Amino acid sequence: MTRSRRTFVLVALSVLSVSPLHAQKPVDPSGHWEGAVQAPGMEIAFEVDLAKNEHGVLTGTVNIPGERIKGLPLTKVSVQGDTIAFHARSDQPLSGVLSADGRTIVGDYLIQGNTLPFTIVRTGEAKLLAPRKSAPISRQLEGTWEGAIESHGVEMRLRMHLANHVDGTSSGRIINLDQGDLELPVAIAQNGSSVTLEILPVVSSYSGTLNADGTELAGTFTQGADSVALTFRRTAAASREK
Repeated sequence: MTRSRRTFVLVALSVLSVSPLHAQKPVDPSGHWEGAVQAPGMEIAFEVDLAKNEHGVLTGTVNIPGERIKGLPLTKVSVQGDTIAFHARSDQPLSGVLSADGRTIVGDYLIQGNTLPFTIVRTGEAKLLAPRKSAPISRQLEGTWEGAIESHGVEMRLRMHLANHVDGTSSGRIINLDQGDLELPVAIAQNGSSVTLEILPVVSSYSGTLNADGTELAGTFTQGADSVALTFRRTAAASREK
């Protein structure tokens, strides 16, 4: 067999070997999943809801009943082959393999340098909550704000985005920059200079007062019986946009 003939045969074999891979139906992990992380000496129950949005992109939320966390947005959901990776915090990712029957995902949860196994089982359709929208807010309150709170001697930097929408509603979110860019959607209530935020995934709230020139929002963050002072200041970029 000449060299050109051998080359043609090898190329043909390569094409044949990869064709079945291209023909595979993409994995769709959409649905409601329930299971647990196996931590030393205990089980941590959690739920995940995955669904495609109007653009066909997978999105999702996580519930942790034991921590009274519900509808926490996943900031990443990706599928590669039969591997599903997702996280609400970039520093605490989960990655698992979907079983052949599409009913189970088994994988690992990475946290603070430790690897903990988890298993979740698909129990039905996704139960994603509709985004919570609020009444419109003043232009002074719109924009990007930054602040920080101290909890148990640890400072956490926060970035808040508040916006009005063309449908006459508003929405917001707080990003914890020191907890893997954790995103917390908020419901907004404004009465003049008084502003109240209900932080939706966790049982907590914020009440503050907007100063006269709209550059500072000073108030208190409350979670359970704990309260801590928290002042948000409009970012330089947002001030230039006014």
